[in-house]
Amino acid sequence: MPKKKTYHHGDLKNALINAGVEILAKDGVSGLSLRKVALKAGVSHSAPYSHFVDKQALIAAISTEGFRQLYERVSAVADEYKTKPSRQMIEVAWAYVQFALDDRDRFKVMFSDVLEKEKEYPEFIAESQRNFQLLRMIVEANQASGKLRSGPSDLVALSVWGIVHGFVMLLLEGQISHTVLEKKSVRELVEFQLKQIMLD
Repeated sequence: MPKKKTYHHGDLKNALINAGVEILAKDGVSGLSLRKVALKAGVSHSAPYSHFVDKQALIAAISTEGFRQLYERVSAVADEYKTKPSRQMIEVAWAYVQFALDDRDRFKVMFSDVLEKEKEYPEFIAESQRNFQLLRMIVEANQASGKLRSGPSDLVALSVWGIVHGFVMLLLEGQISHTVLEKKSVRELVEFQLKQIMLD
Protein backbone atom coordinates (compact mmCIF):
# COMPACT_ATOMS: atom_id res chain seq x y z
CA MET A 1 0.00 0.00 0.00
CA PRO A 2 1.59 3.35 -1.04
CA LYS A 3 2.37 5.78 1.73
CA LYS A 4 0.59 9.10 1.83
CA LYS A 5 2.68 12.20 1.26
CA THR A 6 4.06 13.64 4.45
CA TYR A 7 5.15 17.22 4.94
CA HIS A 8 7.58 18.74 7.36
CA HIS A 9 6.78 22.07 8.96
CA GLY A 10 6.34 24.75 6.28
CA ASP A 11 6.24 22.37 3.32
CA LEU A 12 2.47 21.90 3.24
CA LYS A 13 1.73 25.59 2.82
CA ASN A 14 4.10 25.89 -0.15
CA ALA A 15 2.74 22.69 -1.68
CA LEU A 16 -0.78 24.11 -1.46
CA ILE A 17 0.31 27.45 -2.93
CA ASN A 18 2.03 25.72 -5.87
CA ALA A 19 -1.03 23.52 -6.45
CA GLY A 20 -3.17 26.65 -6.43
CA VAL A 21 -0.97 28.31 -9.08
CA GLU A 22 -1.30 25.25 -11.33
CA ILE A 23 -5.08 25.14 -10.96
CA LEU A 24 -5.45 28.87 -11.59
CA ALA A 25 -3.31 28.56 -14.73
CA LYS A 26 -5.46 25.75 -16.11
CA ASP A 27 -8.97 26.49 -14.86
CA GLY A 28 -8.97 30.13 -13.74
CA VAL A 29 -10.38 31.51 -10.50
CA SER A 30 -13.75 29.83 -10.99
CA GLY A 31 -11.97 26.46 -11.08
CA LEU A 32 -10.03 27.07 -7.88
CA SER A 33 -11.20 25.56 -4.60
CA LEU A 34 -9.47 24.42 -1.44
CA ARG A 35 -10.79 20.91 -2.10
CA LYS A 36 -9.14 20.82 -5.56
CA VAL A 37 -5.92 22.23 -4.13
CA ALA A 38 -5.87 19.52 -1.46
CA LEU A 39 -6.45 16.84 -4.08
CA LYS A 40 -3.65 18.16 -6.30
CA ALA A 41 -1.26 18.42 -3.34
CA GLY A 42 -2.12 14.87 -2.26
CA VAL A 43 -3.46 15.75 1.19
CA SER A 44 -6.81 15.42 2.98
CA HIS A 45 -9.66 17.78 2.11
CA SER A 46 -9.39 19.43 5.52
CA ALA A 47 -5.61 20.00 5.38
CA PRO A 48 -5.70 23.39 3.57
CA TYR A 49 -7.86 24.89 6.32
CA SER A 50 -4.93 24.79 8.72
CA HIS A 51 -3.35 27.52 6.55
CA PHE A 52 -6.18 29.19 4.61
CA VAL A 53 -9.65 30.09 5.86
CA ASP A 54 -11.00 30.30 2.30
CA LYS A 55 -10.15 30.59 -1.40
CA GLN A 56 -9.38 34.30 -1.14
CA ALA A 57 -6.81 33.62 1.59
CA LEU A 58 -5.12 31.12 -0.72
CA ILE A 59 -5.06 33.64 -3.59
CA ALA A 60 -3.56 36.21 -1.21
CA ALA A 61 -0.86 33.71 -0.23
CA ILE A 62 -0.07 32.94 -3.88
CA SER A 63 0.29 36.66 -4.64
CA THR A 64 2.25 37.42 -1.46
CA GLU A 65 4.75 34.66 -2.18
CA GLY A 66 5.05 35.95 -5.74
CA PHE A 67 5.90 39.47 -4.56
CA ARG A 68 8.41 38.06 -2.08
CA GLN A 69 10.16 36.10 -4.84
CA LEU A 70 10.06 39.11 -7.16
CA TYR A 71 11.67 41.30 -4.50
CA GLU A 72 14.44 38.76 -3.90
CA ARG A 73 15.28 38.63 -7.59
CA VAL A 74 15.04 42.36 -8.26
CA SER A 75 16.84 43.49 -5.09
CA ALA A 76 19.78 41.18 -5.85
CA VAL A 77 20.16 42.84 -9.26
CA ALA A 78 19.70 46.31 -7.73
CA ASP A 79 22.52 45.63 -5.26
CA GLU A 80 24.81 44.37 -8.01
CA TYR A 81 24.50 47.62 -9.98
CA LYS A 82 23.99 50.11 -7.14
CA THR A 83 26.97 52.26 -8.21
CA LYS A 84 25.63 52.59 -11.78
CA PRO A 85 22.09 54.02 -11.54
CA SER A 86 21.15 53.98 -15.24
CA ARG A 87 22.46 50.44 -15.70
CA GLN A 88 20.69 49.47 -12.48
CA MET A 89 17.39 50.72 -13.91
CA ILE A 90 17.78 48.65 -17.07
CA GLU A 91 18.93 45.50 -15.27
CA VAL A 92 16.12 45.70 -12.72
CA ALA A 93 13.57 46.14 -15.50
CA TRP A 94 15.03 43.12 -17.28
CA ALA A 95 14.88 41.07 -14.06
CA TYR A 96 11.19 42.04 -13.76
CA VAL A 97 10.52 40.89 -17.32
CA GLN A 98 12.39 37.63 -16.77
CA PHE A 99 10.41 36.94 -13.59
CA ALA A 100 7.17 37.39 -15.53
CA LEU A 101 8.34 35.09 -18.32
CA ASP A 102 9.63 32.44 -15.90
CA ASP A 103 6.43 32.28 -13.82
CA ARG A 104 3.69 33.61 -16.09
CA ASP A 105 0.76 32.11 -14.21
CA ARG A 106 1.75 33.42 -10.79
CA PHE A 107 2.65 36.81 -12.30
CA LYS A 108 -0.80 37.17 -13.85
CA VAL A 109 -2.46 36.31 -10.53
CA MET A 110 -0.28 38.84 -8.67
CA PHE A 111 -1.46 41.66 -10.92
CA SER A 112 -5.06 40.60 -11.47
CA ASP A 113 -8.21 41.63 -9.65
CA VAL A 114 -8.95 38.15 -8.32
CA LEU A 115 -7.95 39.20 -4.81
CA GLU A 116 -11.13 41.02 -3.84
CA LYS A 117 -10.27 42.63 -0.50
CA GLU A 118 -6.51 43.05 -0.52
CA LYS A 119 -6.55 45.36 2.52
CA GLU A 120 -7.54 42.34 4.61
CA TYR A 121 -4.13 40.79 3.87
CA PRO A 122 -1.43 43.03 5.40
CA GLU A 123 1.39 40.68 4.41
CA PHE A 124 0.34 40.99 0.77
CA ILE A 125 0.25 44.79 1.06
CA ALA A 126 3.68 44.86 2.73
CA GLU A 127 5.35 42.71 0.07
CA SER A 128 3.84 44.60 -2.87
CA GLN A 129 4.79 47.96 -1.31
CA ARG A 130 8.31 46.74 -0.61
CA ASN A 131 8.76 46.15 -4.34
CA PHE A 132 7.46 49.61 -5.18
CA GLN A 133 9.70 51.28 -2.61
CA LEU A 134 12.73 49.57 -4.14
CA LEU A 135 11.77 50.97 -7.55
CA ARG A 136 11.31 54.40 -5.97
CA MET A 137 14.85 54.28 -4.55
CA ILE A 138 16.22 53.35 -7.99
CA VAL A 139 14.29 56.25 -9.53
CA GLU A 140 15.68 58.66 -6.92
CA ALA A 141 19.24 57.49 -7.67
CA ASN A 142 18.64 58.12 -11.38
CA GLN A 143 17.14 61.54 -10.67
CA ALA A 144 20.16 62.43 -8.55
CA SER A 145 22.53 61.40 -11.35
CA GLY A 146 20.56 63.35 -13.96
CA LYS A 147 19.32 60.28 -15.84
CA LEU A 148 15.65 60.92 -15.05
CA ARG A 149 13.72 64.17 -14.87
CA SER A 150 13.13 65.64 -11.43
CA GLY A 151 9.70 65.35 -9.87
CA PRO A 152 7.90 63.42 -7.13
CA SER A 153 9.77 60.11 -7.04
CA ASP A 154 6.64 58.08 -6.32
CA LEU A 155 4.94 59.43 -9.45
CA VAL A 156 8.03 58.97 -11.60
CA ALA A 157 8.38 55.41 -10.25
CA LEU A 158 4.75 54.79 -11.21
CA SER A 159 5.51 55.97 -14.75
CA VAL A 160 8.57 53.72 -15.04
CA TRP A 161 6.63 50.74 -13.67
CA GLY A 162 3.73 51.47 -16.01
CA ILE A 163 6.02 51.41 -19.05
CA VAL A 164 7.76 48.16 -18.10
CA HIS A 165 4.65 46.40 -16.79
CA GLY A 166 2.62 47.42 -19.82
CA PHE A 167 5.32 46.00 -22.06
CA VAL A 168 5.34 42.75 -20.06
CA MET A 169 1.57 42.32 -20.31
CA LEU A 170 1.63 42.93 -24.08
CA LEU A 171 4.39 40.33 -24.33
CA LEU A 172 2.57 37.75 -22.19
CA GLU A 173 -0.65 38.20 -24.14
CA GLY A 174 1.10 37.83 -27.50
CA GLN A 175 0.17 41.36 -28.54
CA ILE A 176 3.61 42.43 -29.80
CA SER A 177 3.93 42.00 -33.55
CA HIS A 178 6.19 39.21 -34.79
CA THR A 179 7.79 41.68 -37.17
CA VAL A 180 8.93 43.72 -34.16
CA LEU A 181 10.16 40.64 -32.29
CA GLU A 182 12.08 39.51 -35.37
CA LYS A 183 13.94 42.83 -35.51
CA LYS A 184 14.78 43.17 -31.82
CA SER A 185 15.27 40.80 -28.91
CA VAL A 186 13.01 41.15 -25.87
CA ARG A 187 15.98 42.52 -23.94
CA GLU A 188 16.60 45.18 -26.61
CA LEU A 189 12.93 46.13 -26.57
CA VAL A 190 13.01 46.58 -22.78
CA GLU A 191 16.03 48.89 -23.07
CA PHE A 192 14.32 50.83 -25.87
CA GLN A 193 11.22 51.42 -23.69
CA LEU A 194 13.32 52.86 -20.87
CA LYS A 195 15.42 55.02 -23.17
CA GLN A 196 12.25 56.86 -24.12
CA ILE A 197 12.16 58.41 -20.65
CA MET A 198 15.81 58.41 -19.61
CA LEU A 199 18.00 61.45 -20.25
CA ASP A 200 21.41 61.30 -21.91
